[in-house]
Amino acid sequence: MSLTNFAIIESTLREGEQFANAFFTTAQKVEIAQALDAFGVEFLELTSPLASPQSLEDCRTIAALPRRTRILTHTRCHMDDARVAVDTGVDGIDVVIGTSSYLRQFSHGKDIPYIIEQAIAVVEYIKSQGVQVRFSTEDSFRSDLVDLLTIYRAVDQIGVDRVGIADTVGVANPRQVYDLVSTLRKLVRCDIEFHGHNDSGCAIANAYCALEAGVTHVDTTVLGIGERNGITPLGGLIARLYATDRSLVSKYNLPLLRDVENLVAGIVGIDVPFNNYITGFTAFTHKAGIHAKAMLNNPSTYEILDPADFGLTRYIHIAHRLTGWNAVKGRAEQLGLALTDDDLKEATAHIKALADEKPMALEDVDAVLRAWQRPEISKTPNASSNGAMLKAQVLDPLGVAA
Repeated sequence: MSLTNFAIIESTLREGEQFANAFFTTAQKVEIAQALDAFGVEFLELTSPLASPQSLEDCRTIAALPRRTRILTHTRCHMDDARVAVDTGVDGIDVVIGTSSYLRQFSHGKDIPYIIEQAIAVVEYIKSQGVQVRFSTEDSFRSDLVDLLTIYRAVDQIGVDRVGIADTVGVANPRQVYDLVSTLRKLVRCDIEFHGHNDSGCAIANAYCALEAGVTHVDTTVLGIGERNGITPLGGLIARLYATDRSLVSKYNLPLLRDVENLVAGIVGIDVPFNNYITGFTAFTHKAGIHAKAMLNNPSTYEILDPADFGLTRYIHIAHRLTGWNAVKGRAEQLGLALTDDDLKEATAHIKALADEKPMALEDVDAVLRAWQRPEISKTPNASSNGAMLKAQVLDPLGVAA
């Protein structure tokens, strides 16, 4: 079990560059790399230097940056690629080759004996250059298990630093991931990496189960961007691990997560989703009256994550028909208003009635509460024809006659 001893391989500058909207200038790549280094990820993975002339230069540029995180690049399991990658000055090279029947037939056309021969030659060369090397199969979960284990055993025996399991098309479920990783963990001595796509919505759960089964390294991208639906999102993995035990992620600079996500979202031209893990607009927003009351008494009642650990704050939403008088009382206290419980209950009923007519803003609630405190105003309930409104001599902030 690797929950207490794992590393994040942050692949926004490799997998993330395959996101449909992604176009990273060199300056933007440097900015992202520095932000992720400050956050504390252990590894950054870069696009193959063989992808384009600019990719080669960017690889060299980022590898030369002062940093704490280690820099990796990603290439085909091919000797020509390996030679170019070694020359960039990166700390490690991640080589990959497809092993499923689909990829062997429709991509590179090679058989398993060839793959093993090529893998051994490339891994031995990279190691001879003093560079860390990971060997990964591609489309691992649609590959024959015997083929996989045979390949992994061969590279482990020659001293590969890490082997990779890739759910390339997002087909795996958590049970399948756990079973494959735990089987592989018994076979090899080296570290194990997991790369999971999110096509069927299991990327975070799969990454977590991989860690439980013995994986030592997990690939992520900021906001999960990548090919198609992307891979395990950095924030989502952090949230899942924090929910298990916050000490698991204490090594990361958690308050920087929002800045990192806003940076990448701005560069690729997307919004951070409203329901994004940790940093979404509604992540720490509480609305229902019964929830709000409990939150005011003890935030842990309805929060498994503490927003303060991420440099964030919670918000009790009270301007709506579902609000409760305890939440309204909390707002009155924030405003320094001296209202009795009976006053607050009457004011809450009025707020609910107004909210039945049209949407409200917090300023509207504040206006009602301030009006309720004014002694010259009658707050005697008077059932209207629909039984919903209170006859209070206040100016309705929404323009609905009271």
